[in-house]
Amino acid sequence: MTEVLLETGYKPRSQQREIHDAVAEHRFVVVVAHRRMGKTVAALNQLIHSALQCDKPDPRFAYISPTYGQSKRVAWDYLVNFTRPLNATANISELKVDFYGRRIQLYGSDNPDSLRGQYFDGVILDEIGDQNPKIWNEIVRPALADRMGWALFLGTPKGANHFKDFRDRAEKEPGWRLLEFKASQTGILPEVELLAAKKEMGDDKYAQEFECSFAAAVEGSYYAALLNALPPERFKEFARDDLCKTYTAWDLGVGDSTAIWVCQVAGQERRLLDFVENHGVGLDWYVNWIKKNGYTQAEHILPHDVEVRELGTGKSRKEALQDLGLNITVCPRIGVDDGIQAVRRLLPNCWFHPNVKQGLDALRNYRREYDEKRNVFYDKPLHDWSSHAADAFRYLAVGMNQTSSWGKPITPNVKWIV
Repeated sequence: MTEVLLETGYKPRSQQREIHDAVAEHRFVVVVAHRRMGKTVAALNQLIHSALQCDKPDPRFAYISPTYGQSKRVAWDYLVNFTRPLNATANISELKVDFYGRRIQLYGSDNPDSLRGQYFDGVILDEIGDQNPKIWNEIVRPALADRMGWALFLGTPKGANHFKDFRDRAEKEPGWRLLEFKASQTGILPEVELLAAKKEMGDDKYAQEFECSFAAAVEGSYYAALLNALPPERFKEFARDDLCKTYTAWDLGVGDSTAIWVCQVAGQERRLLDFVENHGVGLDWYVNWIKKNGYTQAEHILPHDVEVRELGTGKSRKEALQDLGLNITVCPRIGVDDGIQAVRRLLPNCWFHPNVKQGLDALRNYRREYDEKRNVFYDKPLHDWSSHAADAFRYLAVGMNQTSSWGKPITPNVKWIV
């Protein structure tokens, strides 16, 4: 058979070659890179190269970013341009290109159902720190299993969230590889530009965006700075104490995720003991989780809409949960801003068990919505994967304060007064 040489026009820098070499030698690669390093271009060309060389039938490769819109905005034009010399068929409505029986498709992790039930020979997870961490464990990792596919995780730090966990894992675990590209070391950006950026951005933001530092809080985050200020002992394992008052706080989703925090009160300490989040299951699943873990006798705080009656049953979800044996307290209806302030007052008294890692990552990531065109933050939270856990924690902060008897009028027991 005559060998065919294909030219896509891609000329990798030395740092981009390092990424390609790492993927060739390791199944899972984590790249922590400064802004404008060229990681997205390298990633897309890695997909093209791997697709062309794949010897399995019907190769399938995926690029996944936090949102479908972001994938289209950031990666689509690059993908089309680099596959044009391959006579690829581009389908913009589904963000996919087909060439020589291979397919590369762009996805957003904001629609996880679009990824279910598929197989992949290779996957790019771009800006993984902005994606729901469950995307990897529950969807992407299983999709790679039968084809022994590879994965490349990309990102610029945004606080000590699950991207930091992937980075640490890649540094230690066999079969994984870590690459870090700091602007002071790559030489890609002019030094005069870096000095100007540092002056305008400040030390913390500059260190995060250009020097791969995970120490800075997520920009626009409501709680990250407060969490970063807590001492390390606040994030270690502690024993459950069933003599303590126990609360659960729920954010109930309708056709969406539901999140539950479990908190025990010991004096001034608020011990966050457990956390769960799921989607696509009924109330009975969460009640079974509560019973299985021994939280039935807790005081269960739910948002005010739990009292709304459903058309199908004529019952409210509050009544349904009470029928299942739970003691329900309805959280007072207050504004989101007031609820965020309640959380800020609560956090200095909190201890976080390792069981709540997923919820803690969500709290760190919970932030104001950002207008990229005008470069300003809105005075409202961004709705993303972190919202459900953050909303449930807000109900906890408001609801626990409401359920306390302190500060309320005291009703004396007059039984023995004569």
